[in-house]
Amino acid sequence: MRVLICPDKFAGTLSAPDVAEALRAGWASVAADEIVCRPLADGGPGFLDVLGVLGGTLLPVETSDPLGRPVPGEVLLVGSTAYVESAQATGLHLLAESERDPNVTSSHGLGLLIRAAVDAGATEVVIGLGGSATNDAGAGMLAALGAVPVDAAGAPLPPGGAALSRCAALAGTVKLDGVTLVAATDVDNPLSGLHGASNVFGPQKGASREDVLRLDAALEHFGGVLGNGVDKAPGAGAAGGIGAAIFALGGRRESGISLVRELIGLDAAMEGAGLVITGEGSFDAQSLRGKVVAGVAEAAAEQGAPCVVVCGRSTVGRREAAAAGITEIHSLVEHFGDVGRAMAEPGPGLFAIGVRLAEQWAR
Repeated sequence: MRVLICPDKFAGTLSAPDVAEALRAGWASVAADEIVCRPLADGGPGFLDVLGVLGGTLLPVETSDPLGRPVPGEVLLVGSTAYVESAQATGLHLLAESERDPNVTSSHGLGLLIRAAVDAGATEVVIGLGGSATNDAGAGMLAALGAVPVDAAGAPLPPGGAALSRCAALAGTVKLDGVTLVAATDVDNPLSGLHGASNVFGPQKGASREDVLRLDAALEHFGGVLGNGVDKAPGAGAAGGIGAAIFALGGRRESGISLVRELIGLDAAMEGAGLVITGEGSFDAQSLRGKVVAGVAEAAAEQGAPCVVVCGRSTVGRREAAAAGITEIHSLVEHFGDVGRAMAEPGPGLFAIGVRLAEQWAR
């Protein structure tokens, strides 16, 4: 049997390639089937890892984390297209829990990655958005690219989303020399409001209720400074509002999972598969709204292949999963009967689930 294993990362524990390998090894220990691994990402952390199958050149870039500290980053250049992973500079994983404060975290480092891609000769820069610790609507990114947010007196604003309530204008211009920007994200939230970046994603970045109200008002104001209604566009709220800044620079949005699905040839890999295995760390209602699992389930349904989800934990009911084209759900929490062990031993747990799936499905 041909088995396709194409999971997302298990955030905080294993990368997507590591998840795929653990499941592959478990299955292969039981049955000698044809196993194809295609790790996936929807634009967040791991975006460049899964695009490694494209070849190209990885360019090292010295960038900065959400608090301005130096961190290493990379740009993947494939022909005239550059791929950038925003989480390398803005990622929540770069900060200790005590450091998480979206009032002051900045997307400046992402601007450095984009500038490096442009300087390398790219004519299109695809920016994977997701997993950010920032809520500054891309203000830091814009500043790094040459358009600095200033107050009414013309003084540059300090980093972070809270200061944007005092933004009067952008001083300077962004020169991209005709380069097209693409925001790869499956988040369709607007910049501000009840479903905006601050309200929906702020709390997971360390924002209190008071912070959320302050940040939402600041981003609403900054959206007016950006102009042209970019703050209302679907995806403007992605990665703490970086989507809005990309749109303000003339960029467009594409579905992250659809883009990765096409680039790595997922549909071709799925042809003739007797079983498709996907998954992510936390399988919940958001997973079925355009993320990796939803994209894989859709592709599997088109091929007429059963789709199994393997996850760290699941809050999705069987009926809801079946409606999305998912045949079964297997979780590490269910396997171990304990959340602590699921977090501490994801590799062995996934190996064991791979064994169980082979015993159940292999013919």
